[in-house]
Amino acid sequence: MSKIGQIIEREYMSRVRKKSFLILTFLTPVLLIALIAVPLLLSMVKDSTVKQVAVVDYSGNYFNRLESNKQYQFITTEGNLDTYRQETMGNEDIHALLVIQGNLSTDSGKVTLYSRKQVEMELKDNIDHQLQTLARKDKIDSYQIPELEKIIEDADVNVSINTIKWEEDGSEKKSSSELAMIIGMVCTMIIYIFIFAYGAMVMNGVIEEKTNRIVEIIISSVKPFELMMGKIIGIALVGLTQVLLWVILIAGTLGVDTTFLGDKMSVISEEVINNQSMNMPGQTINATDMSALQATDGSANSEIVETLQMINNLNLGELAIWFVLFFIGGYLLYASLFAAVGSAIDNQEDAQQFTLPLTIPVLFALYAGLYSANNPDGPLAFWCSMIPFTSPIVMMVRIPFGVPFWQLILSFGLLAITFLLTTLMASKIYRTGILMYGKKVTYKELWKWLTYKS
Repeated sequence: MSKIGQIIEREYMSRVRKKSFLILTFLTPVLLIALIAVPLLLSMVKDSTVKQVAVVDYSGNYFNRLESNKQYQFITTEGNLDTYRQETMGNEDIHALLVIQGNLSTDSGKVTLYSRKQVEMELKDNIDHQLQTLARKDKIDSYQIPELEKIIEDADVNVSINTIKWEEDGSEKKSSSELAMIIGMVCTMIIYIFIFAYGAMVMNGVIEEKTNRIVEIIISSVKPFELMMGKIIGIALVGLTQVLLWVILIAGTLGVDTTFLGDKMSVISEEVINNQSMNMPGQTINATDMSALQATDGSANSEIVETLQMINNLNLGELAIWFVLFFIGGYLLYASLFAAVGSAIDNQEDAQQFTLPLTIPVLFALYAGLYSANNPDGPLAFWCSMIPFTSPIVMMVRIPFGVPFWQLILSFGLLAITFLLTTLMASKIYRTGILMYGKKVTYKELWKWLTYKS
């Protein structure tokens, strides 16, 4: 065990001291936010060019009611469609041609949009929304019922469902299916990325040592199994360190944002009260007015408070414990297999044929997790959370929704037993393949190594 500890220390310290580790650790959250925020911000930047859309309205009922905006301007045209097509083919000022052939309230398929290139979704949605609104209004007016449109609007009611979770002691806690799904998917994606990134790091480390012949010196002092386990556990600690730092950074950022928002709300509330007092000189704000102002202030940040409360109701302590257990279990399972693959090959080019059988279960687990989010207690979710090769990913989708304790214990127990078995198998491949050079290894050869009795 002392030798394994030395190998763990070497693998851990050699990686966390690298500048690349520090840079990636602190830049990854920023990059993730940028990947989300930058496309969103860029999508909000509109083209300053006003695009003209010519309209041929054979019904004579819609063109005058179409509303232009800063991006699209609707203009009328005369003549038949064939003539206008020839004229607009060489006219770059006309972006598209809209042809309305009849009464849309009786036949919605009488609209065609022509363009020299593929029509963008924004223009199509703009026209679709406007024409649907106009056709709906015409349809309602055709019934000749007084104030029918107002009656329909009054009948359009949005129902908001509050979800309450009963605890074992009978207490009630407000919950959110959407929030549980988001947290589950975030945990799933972290484990998915971790298995691939750090599993591949184990494999690349073995290949590098094998290529440089360093392993021949190391093996003279330690057993192959000790070397493999030391490398796997050391890199696992590197990953846990990185994830822990990410959690601290994100939690600190959220704490600052929450404090900032709270202070901002307080300032706004005071300004509203002061403005109210200035607008009513000689008068005092009574209890009713003060309650109204406090209600306004409370409603502004009630969503933040409610979201934080629902996050707290998810029992984050239990979620964190099981996340760490399945996080480590899934990594150890696949890292031992990646280490076996690294010991069996001499270069990265040969890795694909052996890593493909390891990649397929992980990809399947990811897709199973995505579908299981809508039905966390369904057959797909249950069985995939029990199968060790998919359980680390799928189970994290189910846990925020509530999983019976016996299922958690059974799933993790199967994962631990499978890890021990795969480690035993991987060690047999590792001890033979780590000193093999210049030979293309086949699956038949790997089977011989597995069945070889020392």
